[in-house]
Amino acid sequence: MNSLCEVPGIRVGHARDNNAKTGCTVVLCEEGAVAGGDLRGSAPGTRETELLRPGFLVRKVQAVLLAGGSAFGLDAAGGVQQYLEENGKGYNAQGTFVPIVPAAVIFDLKYGSADVRPDKAMGYQACLNASETEDRSGPIGAGTGATVGKILGMDFAVPSGVGMASEWLKDGVVVAALAVVNALGDVIDPGTGKILAGARNPKGEGFLNTVEFMKQQSFRSPLGPENTTLVVVATNADFTKEEINKIAQMAQNGIGRTIRPAHTMYDGDMVFALSYGDKKSDVNLIGEVAAEVTAVAIVKAVC
Repeated sequence: MNSLCEVPGIRVGHARDNNAKTGCTVVLCEEGAVAGGDLRGSAPGTRETELLRPGFLVRKVQAVLLAGGSAFGLDAAGGVQQYLEENGKGYNAQGTFVPIVPAAVIFDLKYGSADVRPDKAMGYQACLNASETEDRSGPIGAGTGATVGKILGMDFAVPSGVGMASEWLKDGVVVAALAVVNALGDVIDPGTGKILAGARNPKGEGFLNTVEFMKQQSFRSPLGPENTTLVVVATNADFTKEEINKIAQMAQNGIGRTIRPAHTMYDGDMVFALSYGDKKSDVNLIGEVAAEVTAVAIVKAVC
């Protein structure tokens, strides 16, 4: 499938309002995945991400939610919690099960309707739509209102979306990624450096090179925090919380290889990492492969 669903037990679901150009995507790991995260962008919108760090009590999460709607879209996590609670999934707090759902959002309010955002009902619907065979890319789910190349504003940006990729290694180990690409910068082919998607050139055909434009202008951006690339990487290899956090850190390299500039003051770039299985593997290997599949997923989001 070349999908995050290649990891056994993971289901992916999307819901969207196509007229308003917004939506959400849920990654369900209902039996509990050891989870980590790494934040590199300076304009994040997140929920339940502190508990992903080593030294905090909760080790496993039951889902990850990615959504449009900026900070308003975090409400959709409540619908994911409702779905999981109804199915008896969550952290066992002395007999009461509390679903743990880290979430992160992109800013898509200027692409469609700023008054319509993902909410609890949409988050719940994404769970109902979740499938273990979901493999679509493009403007779906949280990527419905995603755009890239916003250095000159929305008039010159181009649509983006969701992308997924996976790679199988020895002994049945798989590593996969799902990316929602809503970057300030350009998406490039990491092999050739060719711009695949970015700000359209106002003086002709093709794309403006964002980094070169910034250099030539001694750029001082008037933009706000309206961008972000969100990634979920997952593997069926068994890792500790410390190790899966390292894998999240290494997966960020995939963003750096394909988006220029990345991790800016105007992006909220976030990588979630999930260990959901009992295979044995090396953290260094899985971290590098996580970066590779992240890069492929980002390219697929715009191609």
